[in-house]
Amino acid sequence: MVFLKNSFPRELDLLGLKIVLDCANGAAYKAAPAVLRELGADVVLIGASPNGTNINAGCGSMHSEVISAAVKEHQAHLGMALDGDADRVIFVDENGREVDGDYIMAICASDLIKQGKLAKNTLVATVMSNMGLDIAIRNAGGQIVKTAVGDRYVVEEMRRSGYNVGGEQSGHMVFLDHNTTGDGMISALQVLAIMQRSGKPLSELASIMTALPQVLVNVRVDKKRPVTEVPEVAKTIAAAEEELAQTGRVLIRYSGTEPLMRIMLEGQDELQIAALAQNIATAVEQHMSCKNQEA
Repeated sequence: MVFLKNSFPRELDLLGLKIVLDCANGAAYKAAPAVLRELGADVVLIGASPNGTNINAGCGSMHSEVISAAVKEHQAHLGMALDGDADRVIFVDENGREVDGDYIMAICASDLIKQGKLAKNTLVATVMSNMGLDIAIRNAGGQIVKTAVGDRYVVEEMRRSGYNVGGEQSGHMVFLDHNTTGDGMISALQVLAIMQRSGKPLSELASIMTALPQVLVNVRVDKKRPVTEVPEVAKTIAAAEEELAQTGRVLIRYSGTEPLMRIMLEGQDELQIAALAQNIATAVEQHMSCKNQEA
C-alpha cells in the first residue's frame, strides 16, 4: 500500500471524493479500498468477496454497468473497476458514463504534456485505440506511436524508445515513472490526482477526447492468408479505405488465438462504417472459405 500511495502526490488527498470501487473479487480486494480510504476517500465497495471461483464473475472492468448503476444509486463522484489481477482499470464519471483506457490515456498524457513530463511528448498505444485519442494528443501538442495489440508490445516499444506512458483501450496502462508493468491502482491514482489538482469532475476531464464511432466484425476463416493473396477481398478493403479517406480508417487483423479475421472500421458516420465493414465481411466469407460470421 505504501508503494501505491507513493505514486500519488504528497500534497494532495482524496478528501471529499465519494468513489464506487469494484475489485472484481480479485487480487486487490483488500489493498485497493485501503489505499483510497487512507488517502481520505469515501469508498463504496463492491466485488470484494472472493471465494476462489467468482473472480471477474459479473463484476470488474468488463462490466462497467455495475459501477455505473452504483454511482447513480450512491450519488458518487465517480466509479472505478479493476479486473481480477488488478492490472487494468476503467472508470465511470459522475453521470455513470464509461471512461475507458483511451480516455484515461488522453487525460493523463495531456496533463503530463502540460507539465513537461511526457517523455518525448509521445504516448504509446495500440492499433485498436480510437482515432479520437490521436486527435486529442495531437491537439495537446503530443504524438502517438502505435504498436500491435497486447501490453507486451506497448511495454517493449516504451523501453526501446524511451517513452514513459502507454496503454490499451481495455484499461491496461503502464506508467514507467512509477512501475515497470501495468497496475490498475497506479493508473487510477494518476487520474484521481489530476481530478483533485484541477478541481474538475471526471466528465469534464474526459471531454478532452471525442471517440469516433467504431465497428468491429469478426469473420471465421479456414486459413489465415494475407489479404493481398485474395484480390476480391483486397479490392473491397481498398474501396472502403478510399471512401473513408482522411475521415476514418480500416484495420484488418487476424485473431492470435482463433481462426478469425477481425474487421475494424472507424469514421464519423456510424451507418457508413457499418455498411463498409459488412461489405468486407461478405467478401471474406465468399472468397476465403469461411464457414460462418460472428458479430
